[in-house]
Amino acid sequence: MNDYFSPTVLIIALTFFFAGGVKGVTGMGLPTVAMGILGVVMSPVSAASLLIIPSFVTNFWQLFTGPDFVSLIKRLWLMMLGIVVGTIAGSSLLTSASTRWTGVGLGAALVFYAVHSLLAKPLSVPARKERWLSPVIGLMTGVITGGTGVFVIPAVPYLQALGLSKDDLIQALGLSFTISTIALTAGLARGGAFHPGNIALSTVAVVPALLGMWGGTAIRKHISITTFRRWFLILLVVLGLELVVRPFF
Repeated sequence: MNDYFSPTVLIIALTFFFAGGVKGVTGMGLPTVAMGILGVVMSPVSAASLLIIPSFVTNFWQLFTGPDFVSLIKRLWLMMLGIVVGTIAGSSLLTSASTRWTGVGLGAALVFYAVHSLLAKPLSVPARKERWLSPVIGLMTGVITGGTGVFVIPAVPYLQALGLSKDDLIQALGLSFTISTIALTAGLARGGAFHPGNIALSTVAVVPALLGMWGGTAIRKHISITTFRRWFLILLVVLGLELVVRPFF
């Protein structure tokens, strides 16, 4: 029982509380923040296995609080299929590759996402290109998810470029993240990355994640989301750079 009050468990709880707070404020970011922080203190595959249950619970809730689930599925099913195929294929990189290089890959993904979000101009995808581009984006997102545990590249910029309404975008992000979580779970299980300790800790992490989301949702009413998002992205750059350079020192 004392194991649940060990420094490692406390770090995990604080990480998911903070990550849940970021998701509460911005509507996204829980797996990205959790992977970024936990990747500093444990292997990326261990971090990925811990985020499965809290990520699924929070994203499932986000998915089914939106306005039109059926229409989104009809529009984005090719992208979701690409995510599943790419994630299961790419997960072999996370479960079998050297920890050194999976950590570098995770760090590079965090830095790329953060810098792109800070500096890039908003994109726009013409409707005529969406049908063939969606499965390509899904497959790319899946491979990166499977290899690093990070769900956001290039799915988030792509979904933001489709011209969805605010509510539809939040629901589409929830759909993408939920499918990514399920596919990552299948890939990690196939690679033997799960064991009872991981499942138990992942379950325990749901509570601080939900508390963080509740707090973040309350904070969102009183702060500038733009300012918060900017500093959040700067934090991701710092975390990502630390993961990239660590193997060389």
